[in-house]
Amino acid sequence: MMVGPQQVHGHHLRSPSSLRLKTSFFQLPASQRRWTLIRRTRSRPPHPAQQPTARASEAPGTRGPPPPRAGAGCQGARVELREAQPKSGRPRPSLHPPLVAHAGNPSPRLLRLRRSVVAMDCLWNELTLAFSRTSMFPFFDIAHYLVSVMALKHQPGAAAMARKNPLSSWFTAMLHCFGGGILSCVLLAEPPLRFLANNTNILLASSIWYIIFFCPCDLVSQGYSFLPVQLLAAGMKEVTRTWKIVGGVTHANSYYKNGWIVMIAIGWARGAGGSIITNFEQLVKGCWKPEADEWLKMSYPAKVTLLGSVIFTFQQTKHLAVSRHNLMFLYTMFLVATKITMMITETAVMPFACFEDTLSRMLFGWQQQFSSCEKRSETKSSLNGTGSSTSKPISDASDKVQKKHTKKTE
Repeated sequence: MMVGPQQVHGHHLRSPSSLRLKTSFFQLPASQRRWTLIRRTRSRPPHPAQQPTARASEAPGTRGPPPPRAGAGCQGARVELREAQPKSGRPRPSLHPPLVAHAGNPSPRLLRLRRSVVAMDCLWNELTLAFSRTSMFPFFDIAHYLVSVMALKHQPGAAAMARKNPLSSWFTAMLHCFGGGILSCVLLAEPPLRFLANNTNILLASSIWYIIFFCPCDLVSQGYSFLPVQLLAAGMKEVTRTWKIVGGVTHANSYYKNGWIVMIAIGWARGAGGSIITNFEQLVKGCWKPEADEWLKMSYPAKVTLLGSVIFTFQQTKHLAVSRHNLMFLYTMFLVATKITMMITETAVMPFACFEDTLSRMLFGWQQQFSSCEKRSETKSSLNGTGSSTSKPISDASDKVQKKHTKKTE
């Protein structure tokens, strides 16, 4: 490679002309000196090692067109700066930055939003998982036994029978406390007295029965009469209802894989079997009333337990795309909220009574509409029949009057 007279090792040599330009450059004003420096840096040729290779269409040894010269003065320098700015420069910042700055690089705002959503999702999952793993023993089981035995004591003649025949009263209390497990064992052809194998729960329920019926000065009943205590115990009992429904559905699925009807029946029996099996207890005692049967007139616990059994059966058979711990949490919150609301307002109106009435009219109300139409048609026909029958004696009477009149004239 030939080195020119003005280049040594890639560096430009200082010629007298360049020295004169340097002295004249420093004699210029400061503003004009800046723009002159910008023009010189733009017009300086690149280093030979950094020059791009010539294109195939260009002849060797030729260069492209020289850069356009800007006007003299500051106006020309501004034009050069405007041309030097790339077309795809940084856009002017807006007041509301977009969520996505580029296709592959999300903005910090979107990243913060994603992190908050992920954090909320993790917190929700941790809450529901911890709730689904909560043990019912001993506090929730104590609340269940307390509410069940207090309901037994409020029945007429229960306290007198407990003093006369304590064994019968104890057996009735055990039916109220473990009726769901007994009924589910009967339906699955398992030993009905299987609940007696859990000695801890039997002793706990028996101790609660004893202090409720035989406590001095009836202190337990007086303490239970306060509304906050009743609300707390009722809410904890509804939590145990959810666990019983889930246990019944899972237990039935182990016997009959994906057997919908069996799973619904066992979940319903274990969740609300206490109110159903007490009919057998009333029949044994001789005070059974057919009009108060749970099968004929379902109460709120029986209806809401049937609804929960259907929902958890769909979740067990993968027809409901919801995780079990989330469904348990939501269903339990619904049970507790509705039960506490009904107790505070002292109303027995079901929260889904309107939906139940509408559904019964849609599915089972057609026969009533047809019967009402038939009754209306029969009443109309009967009215028409009475009108014809009354017209006949009137015509007969008119004939008799005409005969009498003809006889008088004769």
